[in-house]
Amino acid sequence: MPVDPTAARNQPAPLVGYDVVAADPALVSALAAYDARQLVGELADLGRLAGSAEAREHAWLANRYPPELVTYDRYGNRLDEVRFHPSWHWLMTRATGFGLGAAPWVSESATAHLRRAAAFYAWSQLESGHGCPMSMTYAAVPALRADPEQAAEWTPRLASTAYDFGLRAPADKRGCLAGMGLTEKQGGSDVRANLTSARPLGDDGEYLLTGHKWFTSAPMDDVFLVLAQAPGGLTCFVVPRVLADGSRNPFRIMRLKDKLGNRSNASAEVELVDTWGHRLGDEGRGVQTIIEMVAATRLDCALGSAALMRRAVAEAAWHVSQRSAFGRLLADAPLMQNVVADLAIESSASTTLALRLAAATDRAADPHEAALRRIALPLAKFWICKRTPEVVAEALECLGGNGYVEESGLPLLFRESPLNSIWEGSGNINALDVLRALASGPGPLDAWLAEVGAARGANQHLDAAVHDVLESLGDLSGGESRARSIAAEMAVALAAALLFTAGAGDVADLFCAARLGPERRDVYGALPATSGLRAVMDRATPEA
Repeated sequence: MPVDPTAARNQPAPLVGYDVVAADPALVSALAAYDARQLVGELADLGRLAGSAEAREHAWLANRYPPELVTYDRYGNRLDEVRFHPSWHWLMTRATGFGLGAAPWVSESATAHLRRAAAFYAWSQLESGHGCPMSMTYAAVPALRADPEQAAEWTPRLASTAYDFGLRAPADKRGCLAGMGLTEKQGGSDVRANLTSARPLGDDGEYLLTGHKWFTSAPMDDVFLVLAQAPGGLTCFVVPRVLADGSRNPFRIMRLKDKLGNRSNASAEVELVDTWGHRLGDEGRGVQTIIEMVAATRLDCALGSAALMRRAVAEAAWHVSQRSAFGRLLADAPLMQNVVADLAIESSASTTLALRLAAATDRAADPHEAALRRIALPLAKFWICKRTPEVVAEALECLGGNGYVEESGLPLLFRESPLNSIWEGSGNINALDVLRALASGPGPLDAWLAEVGAARGANQHLDAAVHDVLESLGDLSGGESRARSIAAEMAVALAAALLFTAGAGDVADLFCAARLGPERRDVYGALPATSGLRAVMDRATPEA
């Protein structure tokens, strides 16, 4: 019988039908190391749904049909609304229902933030765009605590697990979402250059804001934390989209951004014209008020980038386990094993580091944990987000031409991969923040030393790297020009140590050899040739 040359052969099946949580060895080992092994079972429903064909289809559709700005209604009345595809609402309903918003802040569980971080990391492997409103909603609560009355009003709404879309009075909704309006076109990360003005209405903390916000994502959220210049200086304000009486607060959406990465989430330029806001914290202390929101979103940047890495590595490992070339399965080729294993150890280190910081958030009252979070958040944000584009690009190459077409999902991952390195402080901002943490007192460095010290003696390359870091920190003259080098060295050493304390010894040894040893290379797939590479690759391969 003649062979049909047009039939599809030697093509992997789609990577669907697996538990994203249970199939991730780094996630499982990190949860166990941080006293939360039970979360693997608790998150099984989320993990199975994230790995389902149904969820993958909704993620595809939400980006295939992007949101639409509707500025006016048919009669010329100002609307300033954004309409989304039904798949966006499907994703948001599940994400909110799984507690990816502000739920941990009202939970009595000792591992509430770690649970939410693991869930956010696993669910974000499905689609990144809708993670933005989830992240901002989560991060708003610690900032709102600057004003107990505002916190009491908004926290229960933001902590709700009900997704209730639409512009209505907040008190009439089953749940609310939060956003932020910080940056302006003339300043970016330099928010002290903001020109948006805030005019006080009296002595009750009420102001009218006027100005232009350059990058306001998720503009259909219910409330925004906004920075503006009050008479006493840069100040933070709580700005609802709909006022308590049901009338709409002036919030002009000028246009939606045409972005490099995800298209599912709306990111807008917004003009405020006598827009009502309530002061949050004291006048002139806007940066100090908003800083905890920034810290929480930085954690999500690290988690989100680790999720992009894991999704890319899973796709690459799955592909090579089924695709043959030159007379053998790709997974049987020693060089392909080296490449995929190298990507897997990078992903594992990033996952372990990000989850360690989530565990520190649960124990924020502990001085060591607070000090570790102070220095390791900018470290993790800097390093993990910087590594993600390289990992995703290499994973895409593992799929060859199949990875270069949109249907594979890898092009979207690749376009999305630089985002978190920019968001909530670019690489330079976070590297400089590491220097500020070091200059703030001995606590942050002592916390870092305690964490890496827990793995002392486990690997000679790690011990040498810690020694080199301390030598480098002995003289911080000209430190600003070396900030990236310092941040990179400290982040890699910390990630390596955490791999050892999480019990991932074989992965940790490979990571130390590849990232800290004298034979380290600037290209993936140059690990020392050992018999363990196949095992590392196989563990990274999901079973669908």
